[in-house]
Amino acid sequence: MLSAGIVPVVAASRDALVLAIGGEPEGGYDPLLGWGRYGHPLFQSTLLKRDADLATVPDLATQWRLSEDRRVWTITLRDDVRFSDGTSLTARDVAFTFNAAKAASGALDLGVLEAATALDDQTVEIRLSRPWITFADSFYTLGIVPEAGYGPGYARAPIGSGPYRLVSWTEGEQLIVEANPHYYGPALPFSRLTFVFTAEDTSLAAAQAGQVDMVAVPASAADLPPQGMRQVVVASVDNRGLTFPMPPATGRVSPAGAPIGNAVTSDPAIRRAINLGIDRQQLVDVALLGHGTPAFGPADGLPWSNPEAAITPDPAAAAALLDAAGWLPGADGVREKAGVKSAFPINYPASDSTRRALAITLAEQLRGLGIAATPRGLSWDRIEAVMHSEPVLFGWGSHSPLEIYSLYASTYGGVAFYNPGFFSNAAVDAHFAAAQGAESPEASYPHWQKAEWDGTTGFGAKGDAGWAWLVNLDHIYYVDECLNIGATQTEPHGHGWPITALIESWTWTCP
Repeated sequence: MLSAGIVPVVAASRDALVLAIGGEPEGGYDPLLGWGRYGHPLFQSTLLKRDADLATVPDLATQWRLSEDRRVWTITLRDDVRFSDGTSLTARDVAFTFNAAKAASGALDLGVLEAATALDDQTVEIRLSRPWITFADSFYTLGIVPEAGYGPGYARAPIGSGPYRLVSWTEGEQLIVEANPHYYGPALPFSRLTFVFTAEDTSLAAAQAGQVDMVAVPASAADLPPQGMRQVVVASVDNRGLTFPMPPATGRVSPAGAPIGNAVTSDPAIRRAINLGIDRQQLVDVALLGHGTPAFGPADGLPWSNPEAAITPDPAAAAALLDAAGWLPGADGVREKAGVKSAFPINYPASDSTRRALAITLAEQLRGLGIAATPRGLSWDRIEAVMHSEPVLFGWGSHSPLEIYSLYASTYGGVAFYNPGFFSNAAVDAHFAAAQGAESPEASYPHWQKAEWDGTTGFGAKGDAGWAWLVNLDHIYYVDECLNIGATQTEPHGHGWPITALIESWTWTCP
């Protein structure tokens, strides 16, 4: 008998899988609106892909070239690609996708796009208004849609040239997909996939009953795989960090009326001392039950992260820093300066048990520094109302350095959730400008690294310390012992289905 909430599906076999890995998008499967940005789009192809080591490999594109003035990309496409409805994919579809995605103003970095133009069936030219090297990240994330087949309703009935096509979607319950018969890539090992969208406890019950072949597992339920399954732990840059409001509290408000600034976290000594004084390994051990790693920046281990920016925790040095800055312990043990107590809430989304555990553990650590931090679970609406004036526990993590830009560029201060603390540093902005003007993504990496720490300043803990990055989560899956998923990528923040990025290499090993 199936567990409650699990809809009957095709039984797992050599050519069919049942996956309980979350990732159901509220807005459907439209890449123009952001589907696939944090994981594999599955239904659509992209111009480029990343292998297990995150190195670039071709997908639709066979050649790609950036002009000397850094403003024109010329891309040559494969000539053997068809959409799932059998129609040919040409440069006109690629041009349409980019132009329409910009017009849609979705989650992609397309603001600098002037126009995409098909020069012939296999060549597309993409013109930018200025040099902007992170535009190339859209080549990995923007799924190509058919010009003739795109319109209202596409998000719930997508047509693409990716490895799978949608069969049925019962929102909140399950999605069934089958192999795209027109797919140009290697033969797919599984002709049918069923994604079940159930709560964590229901998904785990289904795994224990042998009803699913893979299930995403929270750290609190890890390390006890059901019989016939093994645990697979995948490294990630899915991080959690505490953002600090940088301006002082002067009565300034955002256009939406939210207060801006904080009398405590506007002092760099507070921000640096917190970064220096917290025990990140303890946060991993207590809040993540050991399933993660300490985080010192927003992109640890990726090529644009600067390993020189990492710090060695030193609570004694943190206390000395606070003493020198005039934050002295009061009668109650809480530090004060000029009549201001070093006290603030640690806000987190109330529904997130992991962030609650992080907030509680972090508050205890800060108590030892003489800082009174109070964990407070809020709705996302309430978090939006206070995030410019109070610290918030956020989660990020991307395969693109654009995320670093969005979190720390002064021009992004107060824009959506990107730079809620209004971080601003002229030297960091200058390094960002140099990175965006680089001749290739690889050539931009040293500039991103200098933005984090250039020996004098930066956005990292040794510099202006606009955040206290805490932990990187492990992504944990229980996987059927007969399912070999091969090498895995370092995964981004947990939206979509990043585990399926290399699904073409999965195999069923049992008779």
